[in-house]
Amino acid sequence: MRYLQTFNRRLRRTREAGQYSPGDVAEMCGVDEARVKSWEASDARQRSYPSVTELLDFCIRTETPLESMLDLDESGDSGQLELPGLAFSNSDDLSVALKELELEINRVQLSDEEVELLRRFRKTSAENRRMILQILGR
Repeated sequence: MRYLQTFNRRLRRTREAGQYSPGDVAEMCGVDEARVKSWEASDARQRSYPSVTELLDFCIRTETPLESMLDLDESGDSGQLELPGLAFSNSDDLSVALKELELEINRVQLSDEEVELLRRFRKTSAENRRMILQILGR
């Protein structure tokens, strides 16, 4: 995960600049506060990383450019940045690719009402989720 070597410091810096607590970030990303703290851990053995969805949630909700969270300027690498489901080579125009990614994110971005429904669905019991899915015919 070359592209996340300094992620913990970048996340903390971005979070503090926006005056967000670890709890605020946890709520934005749909995880618990302990998980956010592990993303910021200074000890690499205790550090974890967000999923692409969690990272995009954070970037969208804080209006932080994705590229500011990633280590994109590493020299001597293989010439390709790999993210799960995405790949960019140095010969590609990264700004064009990021614009396309941003358009796709905007296309699938949830409304405030949808976010609230999803938040409540995630917090409810497993039995309630099953009942909701039965009502929806799934």
